[in-house]
Parts: sequence; C-alpha cells; structure tokens
Amino acid sequence: MIIIVLVGVTILTVATILFMRQPQFGKAPSGKRLERIMQSPNYKDGAFQNLSFTPSLTEGYSFTKIFYDFLFKKIPDSVPKDKLPSVRTDLRNLPDDALVWFGHSSYLIRTQGLNILVDPVFSGRASPVPGFTKAFNGADVYNVADLPEIDYLLISHDHYDHLDHQTVKELKNKVGKVICGLGVGAHLEHWGYPADRIIEKDWDETVQLAPDVRLHTLPARHFSGRGFRRNNTLWMSCLLEMPGQKIFIGGDSGYDTHFARIGKQYGPIDLAILENGQYNKAWQAIHCLPEEVLKAAHDLQARRLMPVHSAKFALGLHAWYEPLCEVSRLNQAIHMPLVTPMIGEVVYLRDSTQTFTSWWESARQ
Repeated sequence: MIIIVLVGVTILTVATILFMRQPQFGKAPSGKRLERIMQSPNYKDGAFQNLSFTPSLTEGYSFTKIFYDFLFKKIPDSVPKDKLPSVRTDLRNLPDDALVWFGHSSYLIRTQGLNILVDPVFSGRASPVPGFTKAFNGADVYNVADLPEIDYLLISHDHYDHLDHQTVKELKNKVGKVICGLGVGAHLEHWGYPADRIIEKDWDETVQLAPDVRLHTLPARHFSGRGFRRNNTLWMSCLLEMPGQKIFIGGDSGYDTHFARIGKQYGPIDLAILENGQYNKAWQAIHCLPEEVLKAAHDLQARRLMPVHSAKFALGLHAWYEPLCEVSRLNQAIHMPLVTPMIGEVVYLRDSTQTFTSWWESARQ
C-alpha cells in the first residue's frame, strides 16, 4: 500500500510539473531582469513587499475553511441566470476622451489620440486551465478583433484575471508598447514580445506617453504570481495625467495609506477606477470591501468613481451583482458620482454630468 501511494504521489508530482511548463504559466524573471529587480527598494528577502504588513488571510480565517467554502458552499446567484446586457460600440471609431469597459478590470481608454488598453481578458476565462473560471454569459461579447491599434497595453499585475496569455498573444501585432511592473516582462518575452516593446517600471516612476500625456506607476496593496511562487513580479496602480484631466487606474489593491498619499500628491483626480468585487473579509488586506472602495475614492480626492472587478467572473464568495448593489447602497450617504456603465457603453471622460442606469438590478431578476 505504501508503495502504491508513493507511486501515485510521484506520478501526480511529475504530471503537475509537466503541466506547469505550458506557456500560459509564463516565466520567472532571470538574468539582467532579476538583477534590476533586486535593486528595487520594494524587493526584500527574495520577493516584492507591500508598503504595509499584508497578511494572506485576515486573523481568524484559515485556508482550509476557505478552500472548503469554494468547493462546497452554495453561493446564491454567484453566476447570472440570464445573459448580461451590453452595448455594441465601434471601438475603432471612439471619440477622444472616451472609455469602454469590457467587464471585470478590462477597459479601453481613448485620449489625446492614444489608445490605452488595460488588463484585457478576452479568452472567456480567468484560469490557466480550460473550462475553469469561465466568463459570464454576455460578459465576453468583445474580442481582440474588435479593437483598434493599441498604442499602450497596460498590465497592472500578472494574475490570470488581469494578464491573459491567449489575449496577449493575439494582441501582439496590434500593440505598440507594453507598460508593466518589474518582472512581468519575463512573461511577455516568453510569449513572443520583443524586449524593446516592453517598459517595466517600479513604483513611483513616470513614463512619457506623448508630449502632453504621462503615466505615473504607483503602489498598490496586493500580490503576484502565476504558479506556486508568489511576489516575484511587481503589482501596481497608475495615474494617467493629461491636460486638464487625471485618471487613477487602481489595479487590484486592499485599502491602505497609499490612497491618501496619492491623493495628496496628485489630487484632485477626475476619475478613480477602483476594484470592487471578488472581495471577502477573509482576504480584506488584498481586496477592498465596498465601504473601503468609497473611502479610497475619498482619500484619492476623486471627483468620480468607477467601480470595476465585477460582472464577468465568479472569483469571490458573493452574488455576482452584490458589489455594484453594495457600493451604490453605501454611496447614498456619501453621494460620490458613480460611473457604472454596461459592458461596451461609452463613458465620456470629460462629461461629469453623464449618468448611468442601475443595469444590474434588472439583470438580477
């Protein structure tokens, strides 16, 4: 019996190692890229670190209980019953100062004649394994073929719901430059992107996108990794700054003091795009709860808030519509102007009077 168990474990181990050599898992930084990483003030003891102590789980919670809940706990309405509503927009002819959201944390920004694409996931899943973590019905109505030529592809971090192997491969001939955190370029080079098209940045650096457009790479409170090893690449938020307008691109982040610091340095910010979804008190340090999303927007001195990271994948233990319902309910006491478009609906970045329907309310019926 012991021999049978050992043989079984050996076979499973070998199979796992071989499977994780597939290209979608990416590649760890090495050589000169790793040497540069090791010089970062945010890299210590062999890994990138958050600015504040960031536990993987909130005190009182266990991985065993969370794993059990993911496998066996019934979450009502975790997936929409029907096809989600969307708007069909000609992305190749967007007006300047416009944004189109594709669900979760993927969106296209058109400003100052530039097309900037953020964290695109068009493969229909947020997993390295086919058939797992599939996009909701109606949430994957756009694909790479619909996109215009992309001047800058912005990747906030290397998790599968933000850096999608299939999408990035299909985008390769459409993208001018990629901007990402330190180390993430190793994945991109492994997938065929030339090194001279990849701009890797640490926190608190600036990239000049055009004469009047700058991108500031800033901290976030999160983690990284596409395999067993965590935090060998850098996660980040960004501030897009152009004449008369500032947009905060939040990536994934738990609540922390960096929001107030960024607000003090760059505020007021015209639009804050913040993750609001796939949260849980068990992992509160790395994903904001709805009340913290509103608090972060206040800290950023935001004039408008666009909550994202929802309405495409079931990665948290809540109903698919809960994030938008909760942030809207809590906002009744605050009155922060919310930007909540349907997938594909055009957001006019300089029109602070634009209003949006509570489309998730009718979709949840």
